[in-house]
Amino acid sequence: MHPPTVTVSQKRAARARAGHPWIFRGDVTQAPPGLISGAEVRIADERANFIARGFWAVKSPIALRVLSRADSALDEELLAARMRRAFERRKAMFPQADAFRVIHGEADLLPGYFADLYGGIAAVQHLSEWAEARREELARMLVEITSARAVVARDDGSARDFEQLPRRAGPLFGADFRAGYHEGDVALEVDLLADHKTGGYLDQRENHLRAGELARGLALDAFCYHGGFALQLARKATHVLAIDQDAAAVQRTRANAEKNGLSNVEARAQNAVEALRALDQEGRKFDTIVLDPPAFAKRKEGVEGALRAYREINYRAVRLLAPGGLLVTCSCSGRVTQDLFGEVVAWAAQEAKRPLQLLERRGAGRDHPPLVGVPETEYLKAFFLLAP
Repeated sequence: MHPPTVTVSQKRAARARAGHPWIFRGDVTQAPPGLISGAEVRIADERANFIARGFWAVKSPIALRVLSRADSALDEELLAARMRRAFERRKAMFPQADAFRVIHGEADLLPGYFADLYGGIAAVQHLSEWAEARREELARMLVEITSARAVVARDDGSARDFEQLPRRAGPLFGADFRAGYHEGDVALEVDLLADHKTGGYLDQRENHLRAGELARGLALDAFCYHGGFALQLARKATHVLAIDQDAAAVQRTRANAEKNGLSNVEARAQNAVEALRALDQEGRKFDTIVLDPPAFAKRKEGVEGALRAYREINYRAVRLLAPGGLLVTCSCSGRVTQDLFGEVVAWAAQEAKRPLQLLERRGAGRDHPPLVGVPETEYLKAFFLLAP
């Protein structure tokens, strides 16, 4: 028996056939009355031609999440098979790692569902109504496939506001949500129920390691959080100044540094933007600088303000660079494209009257792949630059 059919405009039908997994409410031309949140539906164009199967959302601006272009059931068997393939890909990609993203939403053909694994404990996010409606079912499958000993839902971010879902965080399975994990040889600790995001910033893990390989001399890590960059820098640098306005995060950086025997890390609880200005006014110079701020723009209307903030911190950082110094500058604002971010860096170099060489242009780690044809899934930019 077929599920109910939702009809979409011809324009949106073409985009869905091309592989885009989102259909906005304004593109729906007809839907059966009484559809519940997360209901499985067939999607057809205005000529009644089948397009795909997906899940219906009652409140979200994205009315439909496309899961399959085959006209077959979106049942537990299909969901578990996709989850298992995603997990096996990560295990093959990172055979020695004890922390990685298991499921990256749209890229793993489970749009709006994300799962990170830290030392055998999973943190998940439900950023779509279909995933919200299947929270317990998905957690059970995740435990069966990954052997996670606990699962915590971190549904307390602003992305839930867009979906018109309530913010909340809480356990789905197990009781202990403090985890230890490694980035290379550096040991880290995280509280998956209380810390930011899903606990850590696994999308930067490979960039942390790369920055550590290139670091030298006096180093500055602005917006340090738990020290993901700072601790890697400290393995090569003579001294690292790590700054974050979150006092609890700074304390975790200190604890992580001590745990790893890194006595050359100085962590300060201070507003990073103000700290950059003060260091510039003092005439300080650093051989290695990392800028990894939180998302300055989460919505389209925030882009101009975000660009001003990015210009300010990058201008200060370029002025603080010693000759031959390395700058690693990042943006996780999806609304700030790679081209826009490149313009910010070029402006900062011009204003500071310092030429910069672009050594590497990087993004999120390989366990956070974007989906080709869906630019919204490519959000993280990391430029590695040298001041000759």
